[in-house]
Amino acid sequence: MAQPNFTSGTVWTGDNLRMLRGMNSECVDLIYLDPPFNSNRVYEAPIGSKAAGAAFKDAWTLDDVDVHEHGELADRNPAAYSVIEAARQAHGKGMQSYLIFMAVRFLEMRRILKPTGSIHLHCDPTASHYLKLLMDAVFGRAAFRNEIVWCYRKWSTEAGQFAKNHDVILFYAAGDGGDPTFNVQFVATSKGTMKRWKGKRQQAVVVDGARQATATGEDARSPMSDWWEISIINPNAKERTGYPTQKPLALLDRIVRASSNPGDLILDPFCGCATTLVAADRLQRRWAGIDLSPLAVKLVDERIAADRGDMPWGGANALTDPPKRTDLGELPNYRTHRHRLYGEQEGVCASCGTHFPFRVMDVDHILPISRGGTDHPDNLQLLCSGCNRSKGGRTMAEWRAAQGAD
Repeated sequence: MAQPNFTSGTVWTGDNLRMLRGMNSECVDLIYLDPPFNSNRVYEAPIGSKAAGAAFKDAWTLDDVDVHEHGELADRNPAAYSVIEAARQAHGKGMQSYLIFMAVRFLEMRRILKPTGSIHLHCDPTASHYLKLLMDAVFGRAAFRNEIVWCYRKWSTEAGQFAKNHDVILFYAAGDGGDPTFNVQFVATSKGTMKRWKGKRQQAVVVDGARQATATGEDARSPMSDWWEISIINPNAKERTGYPTQKPLALLDRIVRASSNPGDLILDPFCGCATTLVAADRLQRRWAGIDLSPLAVKLVDERIAADRGDMPWGGANALTDPPKRTDLGELPNYRTHRHRLYGEQEGVCASCGTHFPFRVMDVDHILPISRGGTDHPDNLQLLCSGCNRSKGGRTMAEWRAAQGAD
């Protein structure tokens, strides 16, 4: 496993796909993400709140994503491609666009997770069933651990249906058959429904978020289920920032405690108002976050400084450029692969399919360096000089799409 190629306390502003592509493989212990839900709504933080100015549109069309990534998925992960196609037919192009956006990011998240790592995806019934299929395709169905139901009380009524008072958190291991870090959490049980758990003398456990010591014998506590009742944030709560989709700190505290240990590295690629990062910092984990809005850095600094109190906080390491991978070793100049690729492709251009002499073939990056590609052999191909000039700085998926349009 590689070491992270970024420091704890880093917050990037920009497209998280660029940042994820620049991270070393197998360097993150836990990913929690609370991405847009495809809710077809526009969210804005109220004027005067800490998060004033934060806004995003959660409605999707094919103009909102790099549709060429969909064609690339056909090669990289045919199962994910099929899930997206099925969603398009069942739900429409909006869901197709949203799932393309999520799928290419899932592929990078799986790559950067340690074998002992896990991912928790926060979603709601709008797309949770499609996202579960997509995660099965990317992480492997054997990697599925739980569909956690986070339920809460709020006033919401719509004609002809029950009130919608829950979200879903999909918990997956890093990959098929993986054994992720997991610390059993406990809840106290009432006398009427008491379940006994045999504990060892002075063994530290967590009961409703607080560490407690257990004595030898049987205790009135039970392993936590996948149904969590945690209150939404009170309008007057100290932790409220006004961020449109802010989640309670108690929810993230539970996830971080269960799926990581002190010193582990936590990543939130949609860090928003920084709740994940605050929970990680409080629990002595290392952390990093990514968000489109520069306001995220301000919220991270304000919230962690307030949470630390008298403990010093020097501020987040705010960056806009993606990290550069250091886990690939000293790669030779990519052009040295020319002979190998000519043999593997049997002298045929990877674009037009025509056989050419060796002298008119060029080594090309499938995913350009400017888009997060590397000189790794898996990202190289051989094109004839004409196709290489025509392709330019586009991805191979974009080039193929352009050929089809012509």
